[in-house]
Amino acid sequence: MAACSSSLQPRLLSSIFGDRLVHSTTPFLSRKAGAKNARIQYSRTLCNLADILFNRRSKDDLINNKKRLRPGKVSPRLHVPDHIMKPPYVNSRQPPGIASGPEIHDERGKECMRASGKLAAQVLEYAGKLVQPGIMTDEIDKAVHQMIVDNGAYPSPLGYGGFPKSVCTSVNECICHGIPDSRALEDGDIVNIDVTVYLNGYHGDTSATFFCGDVDEDARNLVQVTRECLQKAISVCQPGVEFNRIGKTIHDHADKYRFGVVRQFVGHGVGRVFHADPVILHFRNNERGQMLLGQTFTIEPMLTIGSTEPVIWDDNWTAVTADGSLSAQFEHTILITEEGAEILTQC
Repeated sequence: MAACSSSLQPRLLSSIFGDRLVHSTTPFLSRKAGAKNARIQYSRTLCNLADILFNRRSKDDLINNKKRLRPGKVSPRLHVPDHIMKPPYVNSRQPPGIASGPEIHDERGKECMRASGKLAAQVLEYAGKLVQPGIMTDEIDKAVHQMIVDNGAYPSPLGYGGFPKSVCTSVNECICHGIPDSRALEDGDIVNIDVTVYLNGYHGDTSATFFCGDVDEDARNLVQVTRECLQKAISVCQPGVEFNRIGKTIHDHADKYRFGVVRQFVGHGVGRVFHADPVILHFRNNERGQMLLGQTFTIEPMLTIGSTEPVIWDDNWTAVTADGSLSAQFEHTILITEEGAEILTQC
C-alpha cells in the first residue's frame, strides 16, 4: 500500500496558477521532521481544484473507449475474529505515521517477514484468479478478507487511517488506494489488487495489476512495462547502494516507452510497522541514503499512459489520473541480503 510524498509535492497546475502551490490543510499519515521526510496527507483541496479543470465531462464521455470510473456502493466493514492479533493503529484515533528509522531484522524477524510476505503473495495470487468480467471488487475484498483471517492474520488496510476495506482494488485510471465497491469489472478492464497482511506482528505488502477479459494492446504494454520497472529496480538493490538508483532505474525504463511515472505515491519501509523509513521514490531524484543489510522495504512503481497527476475522490482515498488515462502498478516487499535483494512476497 503506497505512501504519499507531500514534501516532494510538485507545483500542481503551474501553467495556470503560476507559482502558487495548492496544499491540503488536513494531514494524514505524517511525520514532523526535516525536508527528506515524507507525509501522507488528505488532498481534497488540491484535488478538487484539479477535478474542476480536468473532469468537467458528462457521464457519457469516454476515455480509452471506456466510461470514466465512478464510485459504487461500499458495503459495511467486515469482522475480524477477536483472537487475531491486530496492529496498534486499528483501535487508535490518532492518524498513523511514518516511523522514523529503518526496519532492520534479526534472524527471527527475517523469518517472520518471510512468513507474512509469503501469505501476502498467496492471497494476491488467489485474488488475481477471481478477476473476470462481472465480479464486483467488493466480492474480491470479501474473498481476500476471509483467506487472510482463515490464516490467522489481519488485513492491514482495514481501519488504517479510516480505510474501510481489507484490500485496495484500483481499476483502469485509478492509480492506487481504490476502495472495493459494488462496481462490476468489465471486459477490457485492468485492476491492481494491493494486499497487505499482518501476521505475528509483521506486515507483508504486495500488489499486481491483472487483466480482466480481452484487454487492448496499449493496456497490455503499460502493465508489462510497469512489471519490468519493478523487476529492474529490485535487481539493483544490495547493501550500500543508494536508494536513488531505484528511481533512476524505473524512470529510465518508463521513458523508453513514453510512459509517465507517478511521483506523489512512494514505496516505504515495512515490517513491524506498516509504513517506515526509507521513503522509496520511483522517479529520478538526488535524495541520499543507502540500503542496509537486513533491511526490508517496498518498491511499488505506478506508471501511466497519460497524466501522472492524481485527483483524489471525496472518499479521501481513491487516486485517479487527472485525464482519465490508464495506470498500472506492481509491488514487492524485499529484504536486503549479502547477495542482493530477496523478494519476500512471492509464492
